[in-house]
Amino acid sequence: MTDTTKTKDTAETPKRAEASVAPLASAAPLAADAPRPTVAVLGPGGTGGLLAALLSRSGHRVICLAGETTAGTLRDSGIRVGSRRFGTFTAAVEADTELREPVDACLIAVKHTSLDAALTRVPPTALGDALVVPLLNGVEHPTTLRARYRADRVAPAVIRVESTRVAPGVIEHGSDFVEVDLTGATAPRPRLDALAAALTTAGVTTRVLEDEAAALWAKMAFLAPFALLTTRYALPLGEARTRHREELESLVAETTAVSRACGAPADPAQALARYDAFPPAAKSSMQRDAEAGRPLELDAIGGALLRAADRHGVPVPVTARLVRELRDAGLSASGHSFD
Repeated sequence: MTDTTKTKDTAETPKRAEASVAPLASAAPLAADAPRPTVAVLGPGGTGGLLAALLSRSGHRVICLAGETTAGTLRDSGIRVGSRRFGTFTAAVEADTELREPVDACLIAVKHTSLDAALTRVPPTALGDALVVPLLNGVEHPTTLRARYRADRVAPAVIRVESTRVAPGVIEHGSDFVEVDLTGATAPRPRLDALAAALTTAGVTTRVLEDEAAALWAKMAFLAPFALLTTRYALPLGEARTRHREELESLVAETTAVSRACGAPADPAQALARYDAFPPAAKSSMQRDAEAGRPLELDAIGGALLRAADRHGVPVPVTARLVRELRDAGLSASGHSFD
């Protein structure tokens, strides 16, 4: 597994199946004498490292799984976080190159491009009946995880945060929020509620949603146009949404049409309004990967969108063109403009 700097893009909040949602305001934190879940974190980068540090700081046992160098750094120095919301603090964590004992939950916080290699650090026999909670971009990874682990323990999640690993064990939390939606289509609800309570106690705004597809596609409907457009033209969102407005509108229309075909509601007008409200300097994580010469999550985002469109017979010509142009440039293309 390769440990990389990681920034997660903000996602749209799902609008359906929220009758059993437990928002932060009403979620019950853990009682002082309640058992605290032991949580493994596969990939302690920008997202995983922040969650690991917050859970550890609130009294949970956390085992980070990473390469030998990163694991050694975390064992010796812990995780240092700089955050406008949570302040500056260092949290002690355990660290190893492989999971060697049962845990209550394992957060999967690697990039999709390194998922297969990273999963070798979590043997199914060691994981047992723990919850498997992927925090990846895209919509297809739950199938991969359910084929490897107990299908009824895989609980896909969506995270909204801007957080970056600037060095092993050093995390900069750039947003004023960190929000997680856990989905409970197959996993036992009491287990999900226990993890949600642990995250809530740690300071993460956490909900449990019943509709897995709605949660995953709500993020995809926002992320795909943002990632494809900013990466294709190597521009921050402010310039991209102005100079390539027609393409942005087409991408939004195509993505929301696919989302609806997959059973998840999406509002193109609302999506455009959210892009317009974003800070002009905002960049997608795919664009940042391109600038750094890292492999792109192009197949997990653009490829998955095209496959879903094909299954449902939804025409997506602008999306297909941008994905093709990015693929033609190579998965480790630089962030320079194609023009």
